[in-house]
Amino acid sequence: MKALSNFFTALVQRFLPDPFVFALILTLILFVSGIVFTPHGPIEMVQFWGSGFWNLLAFAMQMSLVLVTGHALASSPLVKKWLVNIALLAKTPAQGVILVTLGAAMACMINWGFGLIVGALFAKEVAKRVPGSDYRFLIACAYIGFLTWHGGLSGSIPLVAATPGNPMEKTAGLIPLSDTIFTGYNLFITLGLLIVLPIMTRLMMPTGKEVVEIDPRLLAEDEMAPATVVETTSSKPTFAVRMENSRFLSLTIALLGYSYLIYYFATNGFKMDINTVNLLFFATGILLHRTPLSYMNAVSNAAKGTAGILIQFPFYAGIQGMMELSGLGGKLTNAFISISNETTFPFLAFLSSGVVNFFVPSGGGHWVVQGPFIMPAAEQLGVDPGVAAMAIAYGEAWMNMAQPFWALPALAIAGLGARDIMGYCVTTLIVSGFIFAIGLTFF
Repeated sequence: MKALSNFFTALVQRFLPDPFVFALILTLILFVSGIVFTPHGPIEMVQFWGSGFWNLLAFAMQMSLVLVTGHALASSPLVKKWLVNIALLAKTPAQGVILVTLGAAMACMINWGFGLIVGALFAKEVAKRVPGSDYRFLIACAYIGFLTWHGGLSGSIPLVAATPGNPMEKTAGLIPLSDTIFTGYNLFITLGLLIVLPIMTRLMMPTGKEVVEIDPRLLAEDEMAPATVVETTSSKPTFAVRMENSRFLSLTIALLGYSYLIYYFATNGFKMDINTVNLLFFATGILLHRTPLSYMNAVSNAAKGTAGILIQFPFYAGIQGMMELSGLGGKLTNAFISISNETTFPFLAFLSSGVVNFFVPSGGGHWVVQGPFIMPAAEQLGVDPGVAAMAIAYGEAWMNMAQPFWALPALAIAGLGARDIMGYCVTTLIVSGFIFAIGLTFF
């Protein structure tokens, strides 16, 4: 296992460009592929790219809020205290690796943005307290835990599929969470990942001279602006300052958010979508930060991690536009569907989703690109629509181990580059593929 991870680490160090450059290269590859493999010419491909460039702004906002609200919640004093106390359980580098992997995987099951940030912050805490730890590998472990996200409560495809008005509702209807997240096969896959991932990262762990020393400054606490602003012209805080530091105001807004969530679940059943997840984490975050200004400071700090995502999302939306409008995405998907039957369909749909993820690293984007082909084929073959939807979801989560797009927030917190961790992630891609294959084929 260690030899395999060393091989892929060396390969990635040599050939993997910056994630933004990676997105630009993928844009050109798909542009040329559309000309070669579809009947469309350069002018049409340019039109497809431009018409799709801004199509995912609403979804990008939702995803950014998932990240920001998750980060703000993870940086609250209570959650940070929990992270420190849990980190103290690790006495050796091996124990630290297992704790970070398992902790990140469990946190990503709750919320993917929360999990990414908690994993990175937890890795920093372990690195501070356990001598001999390889910092870059701990961050890799945090990102490896991201594999569980699409089987958890914030998985975008099952949430979008259950949300009225989603792009595939007319084709596949609404697919309740009881047919996707809360199923036996999802339980098997998720538990399998929770068991196997910590064991696998322990086997990959660098030791001795392989351990890479990291600049101690990277482990320093994030600098936060003071939560209270006191005006020097008066001995008493002004009305504005009192409102900025009002615990009552934060409590009231949090209760307002919880009240709506209770009403929503009471009238609609326990149907979580992206918006309800974001509201839940917003309400909890502002409650735990206690004052509006403290929460806003946390949000400001969290927003820094969205820089890479914000600049790359339009390019991936343009790629999605080319794949969708040129028909190239359908050709890729149909190539897998054409050789499948009722038994092999879920796994082959999973593989096709993994291929598409290189060009559209977004669960919601996958639903738009692959849903129109996967879902009707599943109905024709008699495959459960929930299984088909989750096959798309799993493929997206799986190939994230080779696509550095969603590693950007954790890397921003860690002060590392994609090449520092992706070799370990590619090794994880190979091993975890067996878990997904078994779950989709035999359960």
